[in-house]
Amino acid sequence: MKKYCIILILLCFAGNLAAQREFVWKPEHTEYWNNQPPVVTPGEGVKPPSDAIVLFDGKDLSEWQHADGGEAKWKVENGCFTVVKGAGDIQTKRMFGSCQLHIEWRIPAQNNGQGQGNSGVYLQSRYELQIFDSYNIPLYSNGGAGSIYKQAQPLVNACRKPGEWQVYDIIYTAPEFCGKGEVITPARITVIHNGVLILNNTTIKGNTEYIGMPAYRAHGRLPLLLQDHGDLVSFRNIWIRDL
Repeated sequence: MKKYCIILILLCFAGNLAAQREFVWKPEHTEYWNNQPPVVTPGEGVKPPSDAIVLFDGKDLSEWQHADGGEAKWKVENGCFTVVKGAGDIQTKRMFGSCQLHIEWRIPAQNNGQGQGNSGVYLQSRYELQIFDSYNIPLYSNGGAGSIYKQAQPLVNACRKPGEWQVYDIIYTAPEFCGKGEVITPARITVIHNGVLILNNTTIKGNTEYIGMPAYRAHGRLPLLLQDHGDLVSFRNIWIRDL
């Protein structure tokens, strides 16, 4: 009886193999026609794509406010805006999570390092992508331009000379938290600086702190923030896409 059972199992197995051999794959078996992606028209030249939110188009600071909710008092002139020393950080009026961000920045041509070329782009008001004059200026490697401040150094130094416009193109994935406020997945960031990849899906370990170790505190969507470090850093052509 046992012998017949084994034979029956082998016959069934052989039958399944034969059936698999008989199936013929066609191209359409692996083609998906539902849920077509939405159409986004790319911008021409330096113009943003069609679905971007323009945060600064060279005219005014209508998309921005002081970090305390008051008026943004940075100086708008010649198609860009510039930090006014002591005026305080500014942040977007809108809230953001995961995003694609394009931002252009410039350090004054007459620059002596940290005294004139320091600022930062804070994703969700907490995670600083450093702006700094790293063109032939020595600094700790996780504090220069393109670093996640005091957490991750850039792969390479792609800085241009002071006085020249520089570009950050940023892909940012916001952290996720559970109901108890504990982090489930940390934030991650990819940055292209002046056309060069400098951070590649890098993990952000928590708030970027000047003193002490990074740690997460649960949050939702938050503004994009630009830092007033007292240096005359200028910005232009800022746009963002929700992801």
